[in-house]
Amino acid sequence: MATAKQNFYKWHRILGLIALIPVMMWTLSGLSHPFMSNWFRPTIAREIYKSQPLQVKPALSLKQVLDKNKVPGFINFGTITYQEQPYYQVMGMDSTYQYYSANTGDVLANGDRLYATYLARYFTQDSTSKITSITIQKAFDAEYQPINHLLPVWKISFDRPDGMDVYIETGQSRMGTFNNNTRKAMLVVFEQLHTWQFLAAIAGEQFRVVVLLIIVGIMLLSLISGLTVYGLFWKKFKTATENRRRDKRKDTRFVHRFHRQLGLAVSLVMFTFTVSGAFHLYVKLANDKHAAKSGIRQMVKTAQLTTSNLSLPVEDSLVKNVGLVQFNGRTFYQLNSTKKQVRYFDVDNGAVLENGDAMYANYLASYYGAEPEKNVDGKVKTAQIREFTNEYGFINKRLPVQQISYPNGENWYVETTTSQLAAKVAGIDRAEGLSFIFLHKYFGMAWAGKNVRDIASMLAALGILVVSVFGFIGFLKNR
Repeated sequence: MATAKQNFYKWHRILGLIALIPVMMWTLSGLSHPFMSNWFRPTIAREIYKSQPLQVKPALSLKQVLDKNKVPGFINFGTITYQEQPYYQVMGMDSTYQYYSANTGDVLANGDRLYATYLARYFTQDSTSKITSITIQKAFDAEYQPINHLLPVWKISFDRPDGMDVYIETGQSRMGTFNNNTRKAMLVVFEQLHTWQFLAAIAGEQFRVVVLLIIVGIMLLSLISGLTVYGLFWKKFKTATENRRRDKRKDTRFVHRFHRQLGLAVSLVMFTFTVSGAFHLYVKLANDKHAAKSGIRQMVKTAQLTTSNLSLPVEDSLVKNVGLVQFNGRTFYQLNSTKKQVRYFDVDNGAVLENGDAMYANYLASYYGAEPEKNVDGKVKTAQIREFTNEYGFINKRLPVQQISYPNGENWYVETTTSQLAAKVAGIDRAEGLSFIFLHKYFGMAWAGKNVRDIASMLAALGILVVSVFGFIGFLKNR
């Protein structure tokens, strides 16, 4: 039996040594996260663009403008106001935007660049600082991470002491994110220490996730072996402590004792961190095996626009934007109102499509992989979501969206105004999401406020860090 105990002790030390550096990286970066996301988070004057209805009714319809410029086909269009004048924002077949005056039909040179700059100054409310660079960004990086979802975006960098960068998606007139110098530095550090993106750069994303899963597994084994050692040796530890106190000897094994006692105290939070982290990685690995379907790419012929976009039976003051969608063999004007209502009008005859947004949402869900034919035992429910929820959280960025709920428990969230899949939540995804936000990010303490929640998570990470360091010091003392 003594040999078995010694083996447990030996393997606990080996596993602890292997996990030491990863634990230090994760706990230190975890300690920095509240500073990055809460206390040191930069502020910006406006985070939402409140577009105003067109003050001047366009003199020309979209078809008239496109015919004038000899544009036979395009992907989609929108309406914007720039310098108090109405413009058609037309996405061509090369997926870039051209801007045409809705009054004259003239092309606005460098229109997308100019509009992105206008939006960046709107969000920052900075009309005086020089702009050092404007670049189109088509991939995520350390400063603009996948959590921001939106691509492509314009990155506009201001010549200011805080080094402000603003990321703009012109197609929906919205901001992806914004960073100052402090946040940029912290993002890079967090990406390398916490998510280990350097592994993806070496051998790809799947390699990164597999390595992280192995390390988290080692951490879990280290925790279990540590608790086992404590259980096997606790009588021996207790006797040694009593003998030392009786003989009034100096406590020479303070580090070892503190490592055991604090380790027992933080074992639960370490268990929740490792299990939720492992679950998160496993689900990510499983989902990455199924390539996401690319977004819908439609082509609209200018000749199809029989009904003028200027003759739709909606008050101009209520129109936020107008676009085009194609489904079920038809083409429709998609009108997004200032009241977040989305209506559909047939381009052939102007007829309204009743319940059009729900119909298009169901079409999109099927396009992206939902299988309604397998849910014949119950009705599919569709509802517009206008604010974030526990299941469809702020991390998803897009609002409003349509939620399509199937009887098998799957929820598909689609942003109909961009024809994009915003999120899919199935059984395992829902369980993983809840475990991650409650066991890893401590959202269960949201009732106490963000500051208290962040302090609690920092104390948990700090406890794990101290236990690991004391364990390493104890190992050195035994050599």
